[in-house]
Amino acid sequence: MADDELAAIRSARKQQLQSQAGPSGGGGGGGEEQEQKQQAQKREAEIRASILQQILEPAAADRIGRIRLVKASRAEDVENRLIMLARSGQLRQKVNEEQLKSILEAVSEQQQETEKVTVHRRKGGWDDDDLDDLLNED
Repeated sequence: MADDELAAIRSARKQQLQSQAGPSGGGGGGGEEQEQKQQAQKREAEIRASILQQILEPAAADRIGRIRLVKASRAEDVENRLIMLARSGQLRQKVNEEQLKSILEAVSEQQQETEKVTVHRRKGGWDDDDLDDLLNED
C-alpha cells in the first residue's frame, strides 16, 4: 500500500470519527481528553498494523495472531522487535515464519534472563529457641 493511499485512508477515517462524535455540549473537559487519547491509540495501532503488514508474510502474521491469543504481551514484544528491525533497515525482505521463530526464541531468552528469581535466605534469623520463648511467656 502506497503512502498516499495510507494517508488518504487515515484522513477519511479521522473525518468519519469526528462526524460520529458530533459536537459535544460542553459536558466536561475530561471526556475530550480521553477521546484524544483513544484516537491517538487507534492511530498508533493502525500505523503498527500497516508496518507489520508490509514486513510480514501472511504465515508469519497468522503466527503472531495465534501468539496474541495465548499471550498478548509476548506478541507485542515480538512486534516491537520487528518494527525496530524494520526501522533500522536490518530487514531486507518480508519476514517468513522461520525467521519469526528465531525472533521468538530471542525474545523468550531475553525475558527468561530478566525474570530470574533469586532467594536470599537469612542464616540464624529464627532459631527454635526464639519460638519457645514466644509461646512460654509466663
